[in-house]
Amino acid sequence: MKLQIKLKKSLIGRKPNQVKTAHALGLKKINQIVVIEPNDALMGMVKTIGHLIEVQEVE
Repeated sequence: MKLQIKLKKSLIGRKPNQVKTAHALGLKKINQIVVIEPNDALMGMVKTIGHLIEVQEVE
């Protein structure tokens, strides 16, 4: 199982830790999609910016 993460809201005006977390996940532009293999560290990152992203499970 993998997670497909899509950046839905702008990073402009967000707290620096949220912007750095999004960049660490590979998200820089709105509607950009990344596919990751979930682990505990990445799930914590997803929780940190959960209000900015959309997450789906893919096979």
